[in-house]
Amino acid sequence: MKREINMGLFKKKESAYDKQIGGNHYNRFIIQPADFINKNKLLFAEGNAIKYIMRHPHKGSGKQDLQKAIHYLEMIIERDYSNHE
Repeated sequence: MKREINMGLFKKKESAYDKQIGGNHYNRFIIQPADFINKNKLLFAEGNAIKYIMRHPHKGSGKQDLQKAIHYLEMIIERDYSNHE
């Protein structure tokens, strides 16, 4: 009797960080922004600022991505430093 082995059981499961839905502007990085953000447990605004800074030269919305990053940095300043002035 010939025994068959299901090789699918031995395949490495694809990580959510190995794929991108809608474009490929994050796939070019050694460390994807989401992976960096999550591993460092950054807050939402900090994470978005990093994401927009990293992708601005690679996605069609370059200048707008930098404006979005600035907007998130302004939110961080308001959130963390508005009572310190």
